[in-house]
Amino acid sequence: MKIKCGIVALVGRPNAGKSSLINAIIEEKVSIVSPKPQTTRNNILGIYNSSNSQIVFVDTPGINKTDSRLGDYMQKSVKGAISDINVLCLVHDITQMLDKKERALIQEFSSKNIPVILVLTKADLITKEQIANKIFELSDLSKTCEIIPLSSLKHKNIEELVKLIEAFLPEVEEENRLFDDESYTDKPLKFIVSEIIREKALYLLRDEIPHGIAVIVENYKEEENIVNIDAVIICEKQNHKGIILGKNGEMLKKIGHNARVTIQKVVQKKVVLNIFVKVKTNWKNNLDILSSLGYNINEV
Repeated sequence: MKIKCGIVALVGRPNAGKSSLINAIIEEKVSIVSPKPQTTRNNILGIYNSSNSQIVFVDTPGINKTDSRLGDYMQKSVKGAISDINVLCLVHDITQMLDKKERALIQEFSSKNIPVILVLTKADLITKEQIANKIFELSDLSKTCEIIPLSSLKHKNIEELVKLIEAFLPEVEEENRLFDDESYTDKPLKFIVSEIIREKALYLLRDEIPHGIAVIVENYKEEENIVNIDAVIICEKQNHKGIILGKNGEMLKKIGHNARVTIQKVVQKKVVLNIFVKVKTNWKNNLDILSSLGYNINEV
């Protein structure tokens, strides 16, 4: 039996909705979501499996300027992710204007005969008439890419996007799937746990802390009915540590509670979570720290 199978890159500006989209498609917690830009730091694979297809999604960091080794790594990883793909999905916030870089990306991949889908996210924020007007504004792109509006939050047009992607993918024998049909990501649980903690911290801290935190899971011990986790939130300054801890440790308790609830849903077991906070000045430019966080700088 043959199935449709291939690799799809999700590319777009920070906060365009890439992570929310991949989570909506996979229907699992694959990539973290927060109100802050540059939340995604790794090319996270989300694997969609059905009876007639396997779609491997690469969720890339947002296209942006950089000011650190970590930032350079993130942008190089974008180029790496889109170098060998079957379909490019340019994810764009429907409430924003399409810029020159995005238009150039569409033209570049179309000229290479790689199918491009312009995915207009957050369509639940505007009216049907406004959606129609937006598509009309982009009608000059109709010859070079497909255009589809959707809402990850409302799960609107998600299935339609999947069907559109499947139409562009090559057929392979079922036994030649890229991953087994029960996989939904290539990342280990420790990584997913660290990202969940980071997501909850970013959400609760909002604008109080610059985007300079990372999370390391130092201990992950899974037993029959319980998972014990020790994690460390790394920040850049001593005063950031105080903000993360909060008065009498209340902020850290909130981060831990919210993270534990989500982690329990992922692992389907009771979770005991201990979180500590450490200051590592200028960690985003420290190769040893970046390596310990799983960023393979030399491989990109």
